[in-house]
Amino acid sequence: MRVRVVGVLLSVFVMGGCASGEGASEPAGGGKARVAADRVEPLTDTPEPRLPVTVRSADGHDVTVKDAERIVPLSGSLSEIVFTLGLGDRVVARDITATFAQAEKLPVVTRNHDVSAESVLSLKPDLVLAEATTGPAEAMGQIRDAGIPVLVVDPAQGLDDVGPRIEAVARALGVPAAGKELTKRSQDRIAAVREDVPEKTDEPRVAFLYLRGSASVYLIGGKGSGATSLLEAAGAVDAGAESGLKKDFTAITTEALAQAAPDAILVMSKGLESVGGIDGLVRIPGVAQTPAGMDRRVVSVEDGVLLNYGPRTDAVLKSIVGQLYGDGDGDTQ
Repeated sequence: MRVRVVGVLLSVFVMGGCASGEGASEPAGGGKARVAADRVEPLTDTPEPRLPVTVRSADGHDVTVKDAERIVPLSGSLSEIVFTLGLGDRVVARDITATFAQAEKLPVVTRNHDVSAESVLSLKPDLVLAEATTGPAEAMGQIRDAGIPVLVVDPAQGLDDVGPRIEAVARALGVPAAGKELTKRSQDRIAAVREDVPEKTDEPRVAFLYLRGSASVYLIGGKGSGATSLLEAAGAVDAGAESGLKKDFTAITTEALAQAAPDAILVMSKGLESVGGIDGLVRIPGVAQTPAGMDRRVVSVEDGVLLNYGPRTDAVLKSIVGQLYGDGDGDTQ
């Protein structure tokens, strides 16, 4: 259910959510929304793919990869993994959500869930990497029918998915050892951030809000929104999930916010901009009456990395911790 809901939300972002509101403010607590200057950090040693390999796709198909000279990842998260494995020079196109610096000059062939089969096929890829939500189905069918290997990767829903997603991509690229190395690096860095979380008597309650002001979309995350794992790792409570919201996302109401009673609000940076920054956020009905609204306590992280659960999740977590506890260490190098 979460995957389908997030797909709808991302489509809203593409159609109407990119416009920034006027007067956007810095997140409270001195933190910054950007993560590591929006760059990925490849492994030191560039691996050499050993192909062919046959791997199991998340959609139940066995996929044989014979070459990996021309790779097309159809999400920002999958692009991030390929580049961090050290094989970014083989990527020939990107999804609009691949916003990190090393990928910015690549042609855009998909906008979240609007894949152009013609654009993908024109690049003559050896391998297409896709999410379970990638579509439309007709376009994906055209790519498969053209004989292009398509690997679907299980969705990212929490910290436990970081390693499996990295290793699934690495196996398909014929670099399983690099996948294990990157998994260990990622997990070690996440563990190090968790060790530095300040010990608090009362865990802060944090509500994850999905905002797209230009499309009048104002949602609060509940169980399965994807933010719970990050918030818990940061020593916080997911206020929406804990208050009993069963759906992934629910329309914001004064009652829902009062029940969640967040001490802080987590948002994506473009979402915050789209409502006019913190000044606009507290004008959303019910927000100003919450402890978070009264204190203007907002944690903002770049849209392209917040819920990726990949090689930069440690930086995301560090940004959240820095902003949430007010040490000013929101920008991770």
